[in-house]
Amino acid sequence: MITPAELDALPAPQFWRRVSCTLYEQLVLLGVIAFTFLVPNLGLGMLFNISLPSWLTFLYLYAVLGIYFVWYWTKSGQTLAMQTWRVRMIGPGGYNLSRKQAIKRYVFGSLWLLPCVLMQWVFELQRWQIIEMLFAVALILWPLSIYLDRVNPLQRQSLPDRFAGTRLVELPKNLVKLS
Repeated sequence: MITPAELDALPAPQFWRRVSCTLYEQLVLLGVIAFTFLVPNLGLGMLFNISLPSWLTFLYLYAVLGIYFVWYWTKSGQTLAMQTWRVRMIGPGGYNLSRKQAIKRYVFGSLWLLPCVLMQWVFELQRWQIIEMLFAVALILWPLSIYLDRVNPLQRQSLPDRFAGTRLVELPKNLVKLS
């Protein structure tokens, strides 16, 4: 068992571990989206010829993904991808996140969507260009924000973590059970 104080003393994950975890997370989220979005919407479309407006679809997906992240972060501090890459999100002092902290972290963590929407509007990007841009920003540019951490360069926390008061730590290989 590892105590909150021991968790708080662990180092932050390096850039490429974060990118790998994010890439794997996106693969897991495809399954989450397929189950919670595609199946019901395909059913609505095929059975009743109903299509949700894009703004409602966005809000629905945002809520579904928010529930996914908040639930995992408050339960164990780790999503499925974070478990694979031995990364854990902790609150102040090494404790699990409260629901309020997890929601704040989710909202701040999704701020990378704003420049994407702006670029899509300014450059009039089309379908695959938008998806390529979203992946590039989510996988490379947003994780690069760890290098902006001048307060504690050893902990290298991303902008969403600094805004929300959370922290990512890299768990040791030999860790069997978390407190």
